[in-house]
Order: sequence, then structure tokens, then C-alpha cells
Amino acid sequence: MTNASFTADVTPPTEPAPTPSPPPAPVSAKEEAVDTVRFLALLAIAVLIFRSFFLSPFNIPSESMQPRLLIGDYLLVNKMAYGYSKYSLPFSVPLIPGRVFARTPERGDVAVFKAPPTAQNDYIKRVIGLPGDSVQVKGSIVWLNGKPLKREAMPDFVIPVTANMIEASRAMGTLPCYSMEFEEVGADGQRQCRYKQFRETLPSGKSYAILDIAPIAEDNTPLVIVPEGHLFMMGDNRDRSADSRFPAMENQGIGLVPEENLVGKALVGMFSTDGSASWINPISWFTAARWDRIGDGF
Repeated sequence: MTNASFTADVTPPTEPAPTPSPPPAPVSAKEEAVDTVRFLALLAIAVLIFRSFFLSPFNIPSESMQPRLLIGDYLLVNKMAYGYSKYSLPFSVPLIPGRVFARTPERGDVAVFKAPPTAQNDYIKRVIGLPGDSVQVKGSIVWLNGKPLKREAMPDFVIPVTANMIEASRAMGTLPCYSMEFEEVGADGQRQCRYKQFRETLPSGKSYAILDIAPIAEDNTPLVIVPEGHLFMMGDNRDRSADSRFPAMENQGIGLVPEENLVGKALVGMFSTDGSASWINPISWFTAARWDRIGDGF
């Protein structure tokens, strides 16, 4: 037999079968708990960062921005719009010195800020005067830099008396409507408030609806020159807004608002409820929602 034939007749050795790897050890209940806690902690940090620096929800507890905003509205606030300060962070933790990436609002912006003098509560108002502007209210008309803002009559603002309006009025010791003379019964038999409504227009052409319900002392104010780094803010409901027309006193007025106190710019309405929902009645969760107010921008 030749070498060639010998080689062809030899069967190659069989390779040993691979040894199967042992099955993974089962995860213990303790390890599962640690993983869950770690995931929740990372999720909480991510939400905290997002709410501090990008978008944050804000709810409307009062009538000061009627007719644009109603009690029970929920908004998204753009935290990037005006830069960041310690007031951008939860509990106003002093980790940001002054303001960074600072931008001054435009007249007519609806802004959220920490209200003077305590800077503890979030308020929402409309920016009327910027640094260097002169602002005065005469006969309920706003004068900006020596000229009156254009005001035009609009159809009356009619709003149903809702559960959250009644709750808010009880907490404040007031009535759901401004006074009884402004309350009536609608065609559907329900209570409602009726107010005079006007369209106010800024020099830039930006306009918005306001309420001027009845004469009050703050329909006439001294001339104010807005200092550097401050803003003159007003509520759209001129008769139910503690704003820059009033001196900075807790629960009474805010005076001129430092730009450092800005939290963000109102972006869009994300939900609205009339306050009639009940936890034990799931159907009321839907009937209480004011669906037509969801998605309204600013």
C-alpha cells in the first residue's frame, strides 16, 4: 500500500463534543430589589433634570389671568426661555449663581416666576414693562412709555361657575363671581359669571384679552420707571390680580419682579378640569375635563 492510499483510508479523529455551559444562577430577590431601586433612582434623577432645565408642569389656582387662564388649567412651562437661576431648581436650591444663559422676556409674554417679597410661591402674570420702560395706569388704561395701550371692547366674557371656582372662593373668603351683580343663571339653568372684556394691544402689535370688571383704586397708579434687571407684570384680570401695581407685600402684591426670579415661559395648555371629578366615579374624570382648552398655545 502506498503512502497516498494509506492517508486516504485513515479516518480523522473525532473532536470531543463541547461541554455545555452551566445555566445562569437565578437572580435573588435581593438583587431584583436593588435593580428596581437603582432604576427608580435613575428615573427620578432624569425627571428632575428634565423638569429643572427643559419643561415643567404648572397649574392655575386663581382667577388673576382670566380670561386666558382658568382655575383648573394645567400648563407646560418652557424652562429654557429666559435662562436659569436657583429658582429653576426644586426648592430653589442655591446651586446656580445669579442667572446663566439669561434672556429678557418680550412684552406680552406670559411668564412664571417666584413672587416677591418672599420668592417662595410661583406666580404667573403677563410681562408689560421691561427695564427702562415707564408704566402708569390712568383710568384703568395702561400707559407705556408715555402712550396709552390701545383697548377695544369685546363681547362679554361668560364663564360657568365651576366646582373649583367655588372651592377657591371659599379658601379666599370671596365669591365665585367678582360680586353678586355679575352672577346670572344661564340658558342651561346653571350659575355663570359675566364680565366686560377688552382687547389690549402692545406697541409690537401683540394683543390679548383682558377683564376690567369694576372701578378699583389701582385703576390709577403713580408713574413707575422699571429699573435694570426688573419687570412690570400684570394679570389679565385687572380687578383680581395682585401684581406690580401693588407694593411687594406677602399675599397682597409683588411690586417690580427681578428677572432673576423668572422660572419660565408659558408654552401650551396640557389639561384643564372644572373640578367636578370624583375618584370614586371614573366617568366624572372625563366629564370634568375641558377638552377644548387642551393644546392652546401662548
